[in-house]
Amino acid sequence: MSPMTLPQQIMTIALCVVATMLTRFLPFLVFTGKKQTPDTVQYLGKALPLSVFGMLVVYCLKNVSFLSGSHGIPELAAIAVTVMIHKWKRQMLLSIAAGTVCYMFLIQLIF
Repeated sequence: MSPMTLPQQIMTIALCVVATMLTRFLPFLVFTGKKQTPDTVQYLGKALPLSVFGMLVVYCLKNVSFLSGSHGIPELAAIAVTVMIHKWKRQMLLSIAAGTVCYMFLIQLIF
């Protein structure tokens, strides 16, 4: 496969920029403050963060073998840290970051 030419690279980057800007600005254009946000959109705003968090947990644990190696100890410890930080601070980004740091620390330095 031949590398992209300069015009192809420019077009690719431009399309990525347009797509990113569209996904960022479109909700503000569609849902202005003049009328109430539809119930479906409000529901998705409440349900999707928890769904994404649940999918992240399932994805992280899909290849864990609780019957061999470290028996899932680093994973379970990181999940516990994530839950505790989330219960304490109620900030998803902070809790995910704390759990990730805990997991990486346990994997790299202990297990």
